[in-house]
Amino acid sequence: MLPDADELAEVLLDLAVPHEDINDLVRMGRRVTDDPELRRFLEASVEELVRDMGEIGAAVDVPELDWASGALRRCFPAYVFVAALPHTRAHHRERGIPAEVSRRTLADLGRNMAVYRRRHGRAGVQAPRWLIHHFRGELYQLGRLQFERARHGERTAPVLAAAGLDVAPGTPCLNLHVPDFRGPLSPAACDRSLARAGEFFARHYPEETYRTVLCHSWLLDPQLRSYLPEDSNVVRFQERFRVAREDTAPADTEPVQFVFGDPELPVESLPRRTSVERAVGDHLRAGGHWYIGHGWFPM
Repeated sequence: MLPDADELAEVLLDLAVPHEDINDLVRMGRRVTDDPELRRFLEASVEELVRDMGEIGAAVDVPELDWASGALRRCFPAYVFVAALPHTRAHHRERGIPAEVSRRTLADLGRNMAVYRRRHGRAGVQAPRWLIHHFRGELYQLGRLQFERARHGERTAPVLAAAGLDVAPGTPCLNLHVPDFRGPLSPAACDRSLARAGEFFARHYPEETYRTVLCHSWLLDPQLRSYLPEDSNVVRFQERFRVAREDTAPADTEPVQFVFGDPELPVESLPRRTSVERAVGDHLRAGGHWYIGHGWFPM
């Protein structure tokens, strides 16, 4: 199910896997192909991943290779996604997804491996369960932002219904995500992404009506306004949203991992090179906490 060594290297490069990881992945790939037990585990994992391809919120449980160790265990999800790639591309073709969108969406595998290497100094796949959405046709990269096909839950639907929208639990919605390594979160870049999203889902998923966009992120914590200029990209991003609900449980590691690359960094040593770095670190050093914000706006 895996391509041969030469083709595997090309596929990994297409998926934006860091160059320094390619040789080791190709070498270990031979072991996965030659070992009957590893091959059976890979085939079962791919079968689970592509089951009900394109269905929103399907209960997909791709197991971890917990009986292996070292680099093979850390990198095995990459082989699952590579082996599933023909199924993902076939689904994209059926939906008429442009090749450019498909390529940039699935390159999130490389982004996640770059995050892992930045954090740990070695090869591995960061948050492989998150990447399941990409390879099942549930999430797409459209310019600066990512949009995930989702459904309203029991907590958000009543809030939006009270605001006059015709939504209920289970109604389709789009979850908006802000990926790393993609440059500034400028208002113009967000505008272009949102415009593309409106056209994209109307064209490629016409049977699904998306009336709302939701975002669940530390970027929506209103405390950031106390530290950042009114015309900053983050504040301008927040201004797009109405509050869906408020969290009371601190989520201090969220901004630390996304701003500085590692959630375990000691607060006292966090750098102060940018306004966002100063905001996150100074607030924590003063004894404050950060929270996940939950926002929405009509499509």
